[in-house]
Amino acid sequence: MPTAPRRRILRLGLAGAATSLLQACSPITALERRVPADTYRLSPDIAYGDHPRQRLDVYMPLEKREAAPVFVFFYGGAWTSGTRTFYRFVGEAFAARGIVTVVPDYRLHPEVKFPEFIDDSARAVRWAMDNAARHGGDPSRVVIGGHSAGAYNAAMVAFDPRYAKAAGFDSRRLAGFIGLAGPYDFLPLTGRTTRAVFGWPDTSPATQPINVVSAGAPRSLLLYATHDNLVGPHNSENLARRLRDLGTPVMAIPYETLGHRTLVGSLARPLNWMGDAADRIAAFISSP
Repeated sequence: MPTAPRRRILRLGLAGAATSLLQACSPITALERRVPADTYRLSPDIAYGDHPRQRLDVYMPLEKREAAPVFVFFYGGAWTSGTRTFYRFVGEAFAARGIVTVVPDYRLHPEVKFPEFIDDSARAVRWAMDNAARHGGDPSRVVIGGHSAGAYNAAMVAFDPRYAKAAGFDSRRLAGFIGLAGPYDFLPLTGRTTRAVFGWPDTSPATQPINVVSAGAPRSLLLYATHDNLVGPHNSENLARRLRDLGTPVMAIPYETLGHRTLVGSLARPLNWMGDAADRIAAFISSP
């Protein structure tokens, strides 16, 4: 049997191979063939607004039962790219664990810039709350979250009550927030794309989740890669510290062997061996 150091080296090597795979092609190409299609029920292409990007897919557990928890997941892509069809692996991961999972699209730059994509995200959450019951979900157990830019969108909806209010609901009704490698504290802006998305040089401090979160924020789960070279780990660490200072229950879980892409990739059933993120998220969503 390999020693602990050898197991760690082997794991790092496999993680490196998975990283190369995810970087070489889109998640749907890399994972779609191996993600089960018989572990959930799907209601696809549902409109939550009038724009073509304001549509979502709902993944439901095979076993029909009332009052399942609901997870609204927003994908990343630097607010410039992404499509919900690439994230069937996320819907499958949690529907197979008994969780109704909603994966929305939202409008992207350059068509829109801050805060329109947050407005879309809030509207999608409102749809999930209003329609949870008809898909077997409990509207009082809606958790929102996402990866990278999607984690940012969810954080702004969860922590800044203005967006929920504009969409017609109270953010205090949310049962929790989950962020995977999210940017929550990223001023000053340095990237050309990010500057365009957030209106640099007139970027408001209120664009930052860490600046808008307040007492009464929903309980939170933050997962991040300690060696993330796209979204620095300080984002999750600083937000966790801020939430604790406000008295909000928060778990911050670092992953040393995962990167920015493989953290979300590890949610896919074929890549669950890379880490326990899917199980931790499911446990958080399903807990009271």
